[in-house]
Amino acid sequence: MSNFTRRHFLGLAAGTAAAGIAGYYFIAPRAKKKVVVIGGGAGGVIAAKYIRKADNMIDVTLIEPNKDYYTCFMSNEVLSGVHTIDSIKFGYDKLSSQYGINMVYDSAIAIDANAKTVRLQGGTTIAYDRLIVSPGVDYRWDAIDGYDESLIEKIPHAWKAGSQTVILRKQLEAMKNGGTVIITVPPKPFRCPPAPYERASQIAHYMKQHKPQSKVLIFDANQAFAKQPLFIEGWKKLYGYGTDKSFIEWIPPEEGGELVAVDAEEMTIYAGEFEDEHKADVLNIVPPQKAGKIAIESGLADDTGWCPVNQQTFESSLQKDIHVIGDSCIAGAMPKSAYSANSQAKVCAQAVISALEGGKMVEPSFVNTCYSLIGDDFAISVAAIYRLKDGKIQATQGASGTSPLDASLEYRRSEAAYAYSWYKNITSDMFS
Repeated sequence: MSNFTRRHFLGLAAGTAAAGIAGYYFIAPRAKKKVVVIGGGAGGVIAAKYIRKADNMIDVTLIEPNKDYYTCFMSNEVLSGVHTIDSIKFGYDKLSSQYGINMVYDSAIAIDANAKTVRLQGGTTIAYDRLIVSPGVDYRWDAIDGYDESLIEKIPHAWKAGSQTVILRKQLEAMKNGGTVIITVPPKPFRCPPAPYERASQIAHYMKQHKPQSKVLIFDANQAFAKQPLFIEGWKKLYGYGTDKSFIEWIPPEEGGELVAVDAEEMTIYAGEFEDEHKADVLNIVPPQKAGKIAIESGLADDTGWCPVNQQTFESSLQKDIHVIGDSCIAGAMPKSAYSANSQAKVCAQAVISALEGGKMVEPSFVNTCYSLIGDDFAISVAAIYRLKDGKIQATQGASGTSPLDASLEYRRSEAAYAYSWYKNITSDMFS
């Protein structure tokens, strides 16, 4: 990133965070208000926590069906065996004991925007003054011939960390030396743009150590991908990319990489214009994606399958007093990532408090940073600052970029250390 160092980025990020929370403390609460948050992921947890930190007189309820949260970020290292599944597991206990958030372990199944209520699967109805919806993504199960939700035990997507991650890891362990792993990448947009390529890297890392005659094939619906030059450089250095002995092969759509159909019984995919047949020992199908189910069913999404919002406040463009953050929302130039959700949640928290207490909403700034671990002590990154311009979130010129090409191994090691530090910081921000 030309003339844009990590120290410069962190300085900008610190200033951005300060700007984002500066307006929190300007007005004393006038009456007990109720905020309900749907979804206990990287966006929902932060929104709930920061509203309570700013004003503990606001009643905040967080609705989440699972008592344990497994981070999608860092889950690819479970596939390689670098981490265990338990090392990426977190609980919500401190949100209630330390911040006074009402934790409700249930699924939200309906939103009544007129009555301002959320109905839960267990039968309870919860009222709100403001609602924040952060449901992550759902999958377009009808988009791939021969593949649907009934097959995820045999052909996991592992795009939600947890049991799916464990299934895929066990399949890799059981695979013969000399086996083939196929990963399919859906059309953009999808959650975490670099993740399929990091996943291929981590699987190749495992193969190199334990099954050196094996290979991972990436069948891609996209002609280009996030951090592509950096990934390819790393693959060449670590996995022989471009040679006859490469552990990784990337197949773009112009070379027949777009998935058409799946034969689960034969563990085979059909891809490209001529529906060429490709057999695998392990299949990892990542389905095309859309906004989370509750957002779709509650009329928060448009024809794109994603949720349009006011990009200053994240209030829905379709439903009043409801905010949508994280993967489900349309957030201008920001990618669908954990750090984007974290940044959006802090701005949304301020917007909700401003709306409830009659305060002024400051001009927001946003941050995203993403590390990808390609191998042992070898990582790459992208970072960006975003600001609002003409009502749209746009990347700030000169305040974004990737780690450099042709960097030394020492530099890549330092990036790996930063990646682990980033993980520690974001999970601490969520759960501590």
